[in-house]
Amino acid sequence: MGISSNGLCLLLLVGLVFSSLMVATYAGNFHQDFDLTWGGNRPKIFKGGQLLSLSLDKVSGSGFQSKKEYLFGRIDMQLKLVPGNSAGTVTAYYLSSQGPTHDEIDFEFLGNLSGDPYVLHTNVFTQGKGNREQQFYLWFNPSRNFHTYSVIWKPQHIIFLVDNIPIRVFNNAESVGVPFPKSQPMRIYSSLWNADDWATRGGLVKTDWSKAPFTAYYRNFNVIESKTSNSFAEWHTNALDAPSRRRLRWVQKYFMIYNYCTDLKRFPQGPPVECRH
Repeated sequence: MGISSNGLCLLLLVGLVFSSLMVATYAGNFHQDFDLTWGGNRPKIFKGGQLLSLSLDKVSGSGFQSKKEYLFGRIDMQLKLVPGNSAGTVTAYYLSSQGPTHDEIDFEFLGNLSGDPYVLHTNVFTQGKGNREQQFYLWFNPSRNFHTYSVIWKPQHIIFLVDNIPIRVFNNAESVGVPFPKSQPMRIYSSLWNADDWATRGGLVKTDWSKAPFTAYYRNFNVIESKTSNSFAEWHTNALDAPSRRRLRWVQKYFMIYNYCTDLKRFPQGPPVECRH
C-alpha cells in the first residue's frame, strides 16, 4: 500500500487515539441472546454466557443466530478471528431478514496465509439485491486480540465501524429509486465455514486441513435499540460529524482495496445510482 515507516508510526498512533474514543460496551449473555443453530458440538458457549466460539473442521463449520429481531439501532460485537493460516475460511457476521426480497448488512472476514492480512468484505442487500461490495485490509492483526465490529442502522444510513472507527457509510438513496432496508426486522447471524473455492486469492489458495480445527471467538455483544434507548438520539442524527468523517477518509484512503462504485469493468455504463449521490 506504499506507506512509509514514518507513516505507519503515525497511523499506529492515530489508531491508539481512536481506540481510546470507543464507546463503552456492555456484555450481553450468549445463553440469553443467541441460539447455536448448526455445527453439532462445534459452537460452544463459555464463562456463564460471556464467551462464544465457532469452529470449523473438514466435516462441518458452525453458526449461531440471535433470538430477537431488530429494526434500527446500534449493534456491537467483539471478535477474535482464526489465527495463523486461515486461508480458505470465512467468518461471517451479519444482519439479515428472510425471504427472496430479504435485506442484509454484512461483515465477512476472508482468511489468508500466515503473515498475510485478512480481507474484510462488506456488503448491503436491499430487497434481495446485493452486489455492493467494499473490501478493506485492517490496520491490526484481528486474530491476536478482540476487536469491536459495529453497525449503526438508522433510517438515514447504515454505518460500518471497526473499533468505533467508521469504515463505510451506505446512505438512504430512496429519493433516486434505490431501496433501503427500513421495514424488515433482521436477526444477527454468524458462521465460520469453508469457502476455499473463492475466499483466498479467488480460490487459488486452499484450506490446509492439517491446521484444523479453526476457531473464532466472540464476546461483549451489545445492542442499543432506537425504540428503547434515549442514547440513540445522541448519535449523529443525519450524518457523521467532522472527526468521524476524517477517520472514514483515513480508512478509505489507506485500507480500502475494492469499491464497487469505482469498478468500471464491472459497470461499464457507469457506477450504480447510489454511488453518485
